[in-house]
Amino acid sequence: MTLILVIDDDELVSRTLQRALRMYGYQVNVARSGTEGLQLARRHLPDLFILDIMMPGADGYQVCRQIRGDPLLQALPVLFLTAKAKDEDKIEGFRAGADDYLVKPFNMEELELRVKAILRRVRPPATEPDQRDKVVVGEVVLNCRTFEVTTAEGTALLTNVQFDLLYHLMSHADQVFNSQQLLQDVWDYPRDTGSPELVRAHIKNLREKIEPEPSNPIYIRTVQGHGYTFSAGEA
Repeated sequence: MTLILVIDDDELVSRTLQRALRMYGYQVNVARSGTEGLQLARRHLPDLFILDIMMPGADGYQVCRQIRGDPLLQALPVLFLTAKAKDEDKIEGFRAGADDYLVKPFNMEELELRVKAILRRVRPPATEPDQRDKVVVGEVVLNCRTFEVTTAEGTALLTNVQFDLLYHLMSHADQVFNSQQLLQDVWDYPRDTGSPELVRAHIKNLREKIEPEPSNPIYIRTVQGHGYTFSAGEA
């Protein structure tokens, strides 16, 4: 069944969309923020995003750019559904990578026709292999369908938070993130909130699952004074 992910902080709108789209035969997941939506998408890969623009934290433009830069999600279609109706808003949406743009208030029948049209355009042939369920850095393979990570040492099952953290680091391999950035990007905390101890604890737990020697990590490395980075593990 086709899965649509609605990302909209307005509960009334998102629930209305969920009920209506289910009546048209779609499976629908709902997220209330960009970070929540991206994490949910990685766990349950959707066929289409329906994305609001005006949201707290990362706005829809930023979320769309993150989708287009994400190796797992970048090929998935995005439909903006928003109250921002000016031409410059639409141009910005398409520049961010949207496939279509519909303004609120909207007609539900038109939305359903737009959804059908997008899915017809972007859906790959059934014979095309789907490689979007894995992130690979060197010899480390993160399976986004089973939440398992495989290294030369074996395979380990991750918790939701461990998966989100490792996915973020592996998707931005060799980039350095401090604790505050990770609290925002992974935990969806507002700026300057949350404890670095939370990050350190989860980094420690991840290292225990994937590193040959957790006390001397080769994958999740600490860059003194700057933060953490994921590398391919070469010496």
